[in-house]
Amino acid sequence: MQTKLSAQFIDNPKGQKAEDIIQSCVHCGFCLATCPTYQVLGNELDSPRGRIYLIKSVLEGNDFNQDSIQHLDQCLTCRACETTCPSGVKYGELVDIGRELIEPKRVWWQKLYRNTVRLALTSPRLFNIVGRLFRHSSIQTASLIPNEVKSRVLLLTGCVQPTLAPNINHVTKNVLAKLGIEAIETKQDECCGAIDHHLSAPESALIKIKDNIDHWYDLLESGIEAIISTASGCGVMVKDYATLFKPEDPYYQKALKVSNKTQDLAEYLSEKDLSSLKPKQTDISYHAPCTLQHGQKLPGLVESVLAKLGYQISSITDSHLCCGSAGTYSIFQPTISKQLRNNKIQHLSESNPDVIVTANIGCLMHLSKGTAIPVKHWIELLDS
Repeated sequence: MQTKLSAQFIDNPKGQKAEDIIQSCVHCGFCLATCPTYQVLGNELDSPRGRIYLIKSVLEGNDFNQDSIQHLDQCLTCRACETTCPSGVKYGELVDIGRELIEPKRVWWQKLYRNTVRLALTSPRLFNIVGRLFRHSSIQTASLIPNEVKSRVLLLTGCVQPTLAPNINHVTKNVLAKLGIEAIETKQDECCGAIDHHLSAPESALIKIKDNIDHWYDLLESGIEAIISTASGCGVMVKDYATLFKPEDPYYQKALKVSNKTQDLAEYLSEKDLSSLKPKQTDISYHAPCTLQHGQKLPGLVESVLAKLGYQISSITDSHLCCGSAGTYSIFQPTISKQLRNNKIQHLSESNPDVIVTANIGCLMHLSKGTAIPVKHWIELLDS
């Protein structure tokens, strides 16, 4: 797909990067078949290919109205299109650039609303006041420590997870302790930067990201084996840190090490001997978060770990499609989000499971609002 950058973007690094991504698109249309919003709305402007044309139009200096902004906002950034794309188009990076470019054209009340949500979710002092009212699960078991410390890892606490579902990281630390692994938790205010990044606040995101890189790089240098994420949304963001810096940037090599040392919890445990763990056997249905299967390119990973633990995982219809959570998407696009959730719950419920499990706090909270079936993080199956 050819572009002709307008004068204001010719020397703009992000404009040039967007142009390179757009030119890799051969407009074959394969992405339409796996785009959740295109399936729901049926409008090509609500598909990856359509949104690429909209971003291309901005880069070429054409007008961009509120309808065009809405089409970009209705993208989940689930990146299912990246999994499907035969040309390897980096759509996730492109749509973030596109949103940043059109951010100044938003009406004032949109800017205020988005900034209010962004600050509330990423500021523990603000979020913890209200977040406790929506707590999903509390800690049920005693804390364990390793009998013998064989290795140490850094466990990403997350912005909202400690308040909404503290049991997730608690169980994770207990499971790791049984395996002889000491988990050091980050502070709650050490946000990965994903919310700022995806809500077009790149300066705020970069401040958080650089602070994290400085701190976590030093920990890795001191002997931390890996950085572990129990929320796949945080995990994919940290794994993408290196893409935010040019190779000549002083932060690039440090970001690369932090990214390469970051693993999803299932990714880390898949390499361990789990025979000493005795999970509670129950009928489960597993929802694969988009940030894990499409963002981190780890399809089937959690399923393989659960199978290793003795669970039989039924195939889920349209398991590649988003549940509608998508970070803050369920806040800003509630109608589409609820429709996608209803579709997902219908498929997850077909096997009449006792529990629905997932690997991301956003998916967990979103799904739990639409079903009477208990929804948990898969690691909580090992809480005993």
